[in-house]
Amino acid sequence: MSTFVWIIVFSLLGGVLSVLAASIFLIVPERFRQYALPHLISFATGALLGAAFLALLPDAIINRNDADVHVITLTVLLGILLFFLLEKMVLWRHCHSAHCEAHLPDPQPTPTHHAGQLILIGDALHNFVDGVIIAAAFLVDMHLGIVTALAVAAHEIPQEIADFAVLLDSGFTRKRAFFYNILSSLSTVVGATLAYFSLLQVQQFLPYVLALAAASFIYIAVADLIPGLHKRTHMKATVQQIALISAGVIIIYTAHAQFH
Repeated sequence: MSTFVWIIVFSLLGGVLSVLAASIFLIVPERFRQYALPHLISFATGALLGAAFLALLPDAIINRNDADVHVITLTVLLGILLFFLLEKMVLWRHCHSAHCEAHLPDPQPTPTHHAGQLILIGDALHNFVDGVIIAAAFLVDMHLGIVTALAVAAHEIPQEIADFAVLLDSGFTRKRAFFYNILSSLSTVVGATLAYFSLLQVQQFLPYVLALAAASFIYIAVADLIPGLHKRTHMKATVQQIALISAGVIIIYTAHAQFH
């Protein structure tokens, strides 16, 4: 298959298939869902950090096309600050709980579906960026693209589950919530397609795109996922979290090492 076909296939994996997986997960009993979601988030944390530090950043430096390594690491720092600002605008917020700050009701009188609309807008923008990240990784190396897409999917599934909960709570029917979430997830393919044709012409910018991708993964893991894990403080939960975070890192490391 051509690189473009690989990009489209794995963009669908990171976007649409994540929604489908989340929708299936929603039909299981609430008790099981509440039990499994924290474990999925722990695993996603490890997968994101593993992809950022063991795959994206090393490949950005190796394939830097004479770019200064310090500029690449500066790009990571600036990327984290950028995502912080985007989060402040509520457009980037990628919560994995229906009760995070961005999902709290507006203190002003607003329609009940307001929170659901914000979630869909933010999700579409975030999925678009995920598509750009996946395309950039594939343009550097097919195996890096696969590892990156897997890391995207790992954190998308628990996020989509939380999005479904917010949409239903905002008055969406199950059918409408599913339709709009699928529509939002297609922005991953749009981002990947635009990035593929754009980055082909400017290969020298690929290391910086990979650095921004790493910044995205680091920010999501540290600012979004890990604070939620701290809410469960007893020893058993802590051991489970460490084990699942380690599993996420090990799987990404093993996959990347195996491909290379």
